[in-house]
Amino acid sequence: MTGWRFGAFAPQGWKTELASIDGAAAQWQRCLDTTLLAEELGYDSIWVYDHFHNVPTPAHEAVFEAWTTMTALAQATTRIRLGQMVSCTSYRPPTLTAKITSSLDVISGGRLEWGVGAGWYDHEYRAYGYEFPSPKVRIGMLREAVEVVKLMWSKADINYDGRYYQVAGAQCDPKPLQTPHPPVWIGGGGEQLTLRVVARLANVSNFGGKPDEWRHKREVLQGHCRDVGRDEDEIVKSWSPELLLRDTEAEARAFHDARRETQPWLEEWESYQLGNLAGTAEQVLERLAIYGDLGCSYAVPWMPDYPGEETLRRFATDVMPALGPS
Repeated sequence: MTGWRFGAFAPQGWKTELASIDGAAAQWQRCLDTTLLAEELGYDSIWVYDHFHNVPTPAHEAVFEAWTTMTALAQATTRIRLGQMVSCTSYRPPTLTAKITSSLDVISGGRLEWGVGAGWYDHEYRAYGYEFPSPKVRIGMLREAVEVVKLMWSKADINYDGRYYQVAGAQCDPKPLQTPHPPVWIGGGGEQLTLRVVARLANVSNFGGKPDEWRHKREVLQGHCRDVGRDEDEIVKSWSPELLLRDTEAEARAFHDARRETQPWLEEWESYQLGNLAGTAEQVLERLAIYGDLGCSYAVPWMPDYPGEETLRRFATDVMPALGPS
């Protein structure tokens, strides 16, 4: 089994993973150092979340903003690609997003992976003064936003008259370095609306679920691709599970069970293992083989043992060498 690509999230604070580190400067240094380590270890990409408050509830812990973080990481790195899982279309007009993403692609030397989604964190919306419309409206805004950004990446002067966005003569210079444009990742597994947008506009899909659930989502995506006249094989299928690696399954399970004492919403171990990458290197390879057979070829996992480095290092040394590009 070859041909996989792997990203990793930077510890930016959204899941309170930086809370054990004293001081914002030291917390930022951990985010930066982890990114540099991921690049050294051979990960294909580094990712951040586009959120302002912690989950599951705001906790007054540091959360570094996505695009300023991306820009800083772009200057500190040389090879690793830079993604967002995913940038929320509601938080910035698509014209501004086009300008931000184009500039970042140039600043990074053509390393942007543009992840985009419809948004969901209603508390965050209301706290920051954004309207929180219905899912149908947010997904409609997502579709139009992607259309606007792709136009601005490629055309000189943009006019767009959509239901949610109107653009009159917008310019976006410099253009991205990547041709025809940076890859567009659309996150979400909504079957009626979101996956139809993926079928029309995405280069990469990102949805989760246990194997049967993931298989079903892909079948829905295949149906939408047939409806819009697109070859579904053109879309790279990605997955963002949690990743926890230890020498033995007992050690991994003990770590997970300890998390559940303070995070009771987490699944019990057996169910958690089905939809994530958890256990020994051999068990993780077996689970990747299952998702690979389903059509997945890009994994961007979250490491729940952040701000530590054990899983990040183990995956790079014990798993990735067996699954690199063919």
